[in-house]
Amino acid sequence: FAGLLFSRPSLINVPFFIAGVLKIAYDLLLYRAFRSLKPPEELTRSACVVAVLIIGAASASAQDAPPSLHVGRLPPNIVIDGRLTEPVWESVESIEDFRQTDPVEGAPASARTRVRVLADARSIVIGIVCEEADPASIVSFSVRRDAVLTSEDHVRIVVGPFADGRSGYVFAVNPTGARYDAIINPGGESDNPDWDGIWEAATARLPTGWSAEIRIPVLTIAFKPGLHEWHFNVQRRIQRRQEIDRWASPNRQYQITQTIRAGVLTGLPDFDLGVGLTVRPAITGGGGIPSRDAGVERDFQPSLDINQRLGANVLASATVNTDFAETEVDTRRTNLTRFPLFFPEKRTFFIEGDDIFSFGLGLGQDVIPYFSRRIGLVDGNEVPILAGGKVNGRVGDTNFGGVAIGTRERDNVVDTQTFMGVGRVKRNLWRESWIGGIATVGDPLGRPGSWLGGADFTYATSRFRGDKNLLVGAWGLATGRQGLGRDSTAHGFKVDYPNDLVDMAVTYKRIGRDFDPSVGFVPRADVQLWNVGANFSPRLSRGPIQQMFFEFEPTLATDLSGRWESYRVFWAPINWRFRSGDRVEFNAVPVGERLTEPFEVASGVVIAPGSYEWRRYRLEAGTAQKRRVYTQLTWWFGDFYNGTLDQFQWTGAWNPKPLVTVEFSGERNVGRLAAGRLTQTVAGTRLRINISPDLS
Repeated sequence: FAGLLFSRPSLINVPFFIAGVLKIAYDLLLYRAFRSLKPPEELTRSACVVAVLIIGAASASAQDAPPSLHVGRLPPNIVIDGRLTEPVWESVESIEDFRQTDPVEGAPASARTRVRVLADARSIVIGIVCEEADPASIVSFSVRRDAVLTSEDHVRIVVGPFADGRSGYVFAVNPTGARYDAIINPGGESDNPDWDGIWEAATARLPTGWSAEIRIPVLTIAFKPGLHEWHFNVQRRIQRRQEIDRWASPNRQYQITQTIRAGVLTGLPDFDLGVGLTVRPAITGGGGIPSRDAGVERDFQPSLDINQRLGANVLASATVNTDFAETEVDTRRTNLTRFPLFFPEKRTFFIEGDDIFSFGLGLGQDVIPYFSRRIGLVDGNEVPILAGGKVNGRVGDTNFGGVAIGTRERDNVVDTQTFMGVGRVKRNLWRESWIGGIATVGDPLGRPGSWLGGADFTYATSRFRGDKNLLVGAWGLATGRQGLGRDSTAHGFKVDYPNDLVDMAVTYKRIGRDFDPSVGFVPRADVQLWNVGANFSPRLSRGPIQQMFFEFEPTLATDLSGRWESYRVFWAPINWRFRSGDRVEFNAVPVGERLTEPFEVASGVVIAPGSYEWRRYRLEAGTAQKRRVYTQLTWWFGDFYNGTLDQFQWTGAWNPKPLVTVEFSGERNVGRLAAGRLTQTVAGTRLRINISPDLS
């Protein structure tokens, strides 16, 4: 690895120089710009609509002090068996004041939940007892790691080790012992389950319910040194009642991942990271016969990931010979659009610190300035990663990250070794907001002169008009490369009101004709994109329907002169969730496309240029995942360009025993167009042997 660094020092060090320069310039400019700026709570009104929204948020009344839980001392002989039989559990403080967010907001929990926390210099242990009057009614069928637990009984723990209200980790466990973990995305509206930490959990069934013990080594997470109070929250799901109970902020419109609304874990000790070194070796191998007359092609690839803590809040990582074999294969999907599909990153090296590298508000999959799957993958072909280094962390209110990667050449794909780098700096502002910058250099194909730079700002509050969520963000990007045209910029904004009963948003993006970031993902350039969402989600206190979702989400794409290119109006007059956990949905979706060149929608089926407008419909029904066999069936039907198209989709699983899960999925498209017929079929099954949460 050292040889790689010194073989091309002028290139490999570029991202770190960029990150350093960004950091220094950024802090100086930030200090100059904000030293006399008062927080939004003290700003006076202006005529600007955004400013009015921010002032409305700032005028909210002060919140009560969050609830707190004091940590007990962790003895050296505790056993993680899920039973909480050690005497120390009875001698420490506990929390039991859980309130419902569903189905009756603010009502006392229907069953008792007790949580206690112990800690020493190396780890935190959380003990949970979930009482249940009818233990036979507990719903728990998952065993594997990172199973989606939302449709079964489970307990979800959130910790915010920086107490900044913007970041944190999620740890969840069900009565069978399946574990789920994730890193919280900026703003706290969601989490990223592709992050995998090193931690352990054990559960036990009791005559009065179930219990769990969770041990989290402090080496697994980043935290602010010297901080003895962390954000902390607990949420329990009781599946048979469709009930969610929460400790801090049991309000429907707050997500459990919004750490700004969490309680406080107090009395934490000074932690000791020890050496702080994690080594993760891997070996992948395989073989195959590519054609009838060919011989066997063999493949053997060792790889290595190394993580080193540079203090409690900074992580340095290195990877050698990394490839995609360490992750699950991407699910095959059909594509009837003119634009490439998006597949998420799953490699461990790149996922670490993903919350720091995320950029802008409302970009979605339309503009991603740093998309790590560009590294090691070109046009669907794997390109060997020679080696790479990464640093990410938080110092004070500043978040930073840097990546440097070298890849090998590959015949008929990339003719030369390439080097790429990324630098990201983000500064926390006020209570929940942030501002930042990003830069990248290098190109996966080795094209010279590749670079990208950009800045983003997001104002976020969970106190708009007292207790509502509001986000307002703006961003801008510019890129360059030898031979790239002059219109190589992109910018946009979003105003988002993401609340439980009413959820509204407006997003705008302008993507230049020549905007093509080498290490980014932009499926569609030379376009202006408008997205509007207005959703109303009332709950019913009686009857079989628990919640109804009325959705209206129009999107419009125009060229840079304002002439329409595409539109889609998603409308859901029926989207019902039943108290049983089953659901039904009906959609009517007007669609329009203006083609300026022929579009081959399938092999040999070409749609001629012109303007096309049609209407699609969807019927969908899904059974509750608490059932031993559950499934979801979807039928899209109606017109499609100058013909008709039927799309049938099905997914589901059969859980005959906790040890065995059979998953199945499929899609069949049948189109009848003026240019010909198309038929596409994709089907898949997967047998999971769930020996334990650590091995499946």
